[in-house]
Amino acid sequence: MNQDRPNVVVIVADTFRRDHLGAYGNGSIRTPHLDAFAQQSVVFDNHVISSFPTMPARADILTGTFSYTHMGWEPLPRHLATLPQVLSRAGYTTMGIVDTPFFVRNGFGYDRGFDDFIWVRGQGDDTRPEERSDMRSTWRSEEDRMVARTMTEAERWLERHHDENFFLYVDTWDPHEPWDAPDYYTAQYRENYTGESINYPCYGKWEDAGLTEDDVNLSHAGYCGEVTMVDFWIGRLLAKLDALGLRENTLVFFTSDHGFYFGEHCYFGKAEWVHEPEASVTEDSSVPEWLTESWLLTVQRSPLYKELTNIPLMVRGPGLEPGRRAAMTTAPDIAPTILELAGLAGLPGTMSGESFQEVLAGTEEEHREFVVSSWPLYLAEGEITTAVDSKPRRIADYMPITVTTPERAVILGGPDDEPELYDLTGDPGQGRNVWGERSGEGEALCERAISFLEDVGTPEAYLAPRRKALEAWGTPKRKSA
Repeated sequence: MNQDRPNVVVIVADTFRRDHLGAYGNGSIRTPHLDAFAQQSVVFDNHVISSFPTMPARADILTGTFSYTHMGWEPLPRHLATLPQVLSRAGYTTMGIVDTPFFVRNGFGYDRGFDDFIWVRGQGDDTRPEERSDMRSTWRSEEDRMVARTMTEAERWLERHHDENFFLYVDTWDPHEPWDAPDYYTAQYRENYTGESINYPCYGKWEDAGLTEDDVNLSHAGYCGEVTMVDFWIGRLLAKLDALGLRENTLVFFTSDHGFYFGEHCYFGKAEWVHEPEASVTEDSSVPEWLTESWLLTVQRSPLYKELTNIPLMVRGPGLEPGRRAAMTTAPDIAPTILELAGLAGLPGTMSGESFQEVLAGTEEEHREFVVSSWPLYLAEGEITTAVDSKPRRIADYMPITVTTPERAVILGGPDDEPELYDLTGDPGQGRNVWGERSGEGEALCERAISFLEDVGTPEAYLAPRRKALEAWGTPKRKSA
């Protein structure tokens, strides 16, 4: 083993809200192992998502690109270099262990570059309920849960390969729904709990779906229980690193892909979604090929507020002084940072993220002025029809982007959608849109974001609707009104 190069472990827990960790100020949800890890780590207070949701976010991490600018929910493009591929060529043993169900299904190829790869099957997804129910029928104890099986696989792999230079990527879909941790976890967050559950969100406005506030609170208790369970099993994996004597020469990253709404902004879920696998596109529609085969086809206009965009990032490693960082970072920056910390000079030409190694070292205080968070950008025209209610629905072709600074957040959609601007210092919950009062400030931030998108190669066709939105809602129109 090359003692001059650190081992690298990346742990991703899906749908893990930053504000549900004790290390980020939550005093009621129990996350003792990740809180202890935070005490040993550099903790980033302004780590914000780029691509949304699940697989676009993984593409960001694995390729160091802003995937929302060039791809959708689709197979990983072959021309993109991947982090495990670069590390493998440099002599690292690279391993991926995941239970998130989309990495290799349907030829997606997110295992590319790993020397070996284990898909811990059983999570299923909303298109394969039979897989999900079949696995759950075998559960007898906590050790049968998916996060437990995934972290145990990672422990076993470490036992076999701890004396090599390795890159280990571990990805669990928990605490994503369904929220079905053992009852003793959920009971910690619901008084007089007797086993009742609502394991799935309505993916829309909870009141419109006929749910009560107590229904949402019950689901949130289930989610919090899963958060605590995930914390326990990640703690097991971290303890295994210590047992194998790996702490002093191993970089460990912990992060997530996005958060979730539990009633905030009236949403319960992460999008306005009509769950209809048999939805069809009308004949006169024009849509990207990948969209017709994706669940994103039936997602309606869904803005990204902070409950979705703010996620944890903690990094522990040799030579890193524990502490907190206010610098803004995002997922495409992770791969370039790891490559620099591993001493591999020169990024692959396809990577557009930027290393935050100097922020980790404490020699720089700032990294990015802002972060753009977005669904995959695409152009589409037409309608879909669903068997749910036979109601035609316009394809949402102008999904809003969110631009975040430490003090502001602006949401910009298409020409028909009034932008939203929030002062995060005085309104951290994003409850009062001040675009009408400060449109000039919002415009300036949007224009900087569009310039950034140009710089990373976003096709002009995707930017044109944003420019038209600024023309329609910007200062000149208001002055002439």
